[in-house]
Amino acid sequence: MKKSKHKTHLTPNEVAELLMVNPVTVRQWAARGLLRSLTTPGGHRRFLLSDVEEFARSRGATPVPRTSGRPDRVLIVDDDIQLGLFVAEMIKSRDPRVAIEIARDGFEAGAKVESFRPHALLLDLMMPGMDGFEVCRRLRARPTLNHVRIVAMTGFPSPENVERIMTAGADACLPKPLDPERLLAELGLASDESQGVD
Repeated sequence: MKKSKHKTHLTPNEVAELLMVNPVTVRQWAARGLLRSLTTPGGHRRFLLSDVEEFARSRGATPVPRTSGRPDRVLIVDDDIQLGLFVAEMIKSRDPRVAIEIARDGFEAGAKVESFRPHALLLDLMMPGMDGFEVCRRLRARPTLNHVRIVAMTGFPSPENVERIMTAGADACLPKPLDPERLLAELGLASDESQGVD
C-alpha cells in the first residue's frame, strides 16, 4: 500500500490513527516507556514509524493504515435489538460494504469481538449483566484489541457517565437518541462532503 507522503516522524494523533486507539492511550504508552518517543525542542512527542510498527508487532497487532478511514467490520452492542437493527440499517445505507454484527450483551460482545474482529464497536453503556463500562475496560486491557474504535452511546449522558467511559478507553460517547450524522462520523463513515472538515 503506497503512502503519498513518506513521513518518518509521527505525532501522537497520527500514531493513534494508525493503531486505531485514542491519542491519550499513545501518550500513556510513551510516558510509561512502552513506546519509544522523541521530544522536539518545543516539548512535543514524535514517534518513528519503525518504532510504532515494532511496538504493534510486539503486542500482536498490525498497524492499520486507514487510507479512507472507513471500517470494514462494525459490531453493535446493545440489549435493545430494535435499536441495533436500526443502526445497522443506517450504516448499511451509508456504505453497503460494511459487515455488521449485533451483540445483545457484554458477554456476547466478548465472544463476537474474538470471532468477528471488528474495526469499530458501537457500545451501549446500560446493559444487564456486564455493562458497557466493563466491556470497554476489558477490551482496552487487551493489547491485541487496541486497534478497535469504541464509540459509546447512552440515554443517560451525565458528565459522570461520559467521564467514566472515556476514562475506560472509549474514543467517543454519544447521547441517545442518536444523531445519525454524528454517529456515522464517529464510526469513520462520515459523508464525503463532511470528511474534509477538521
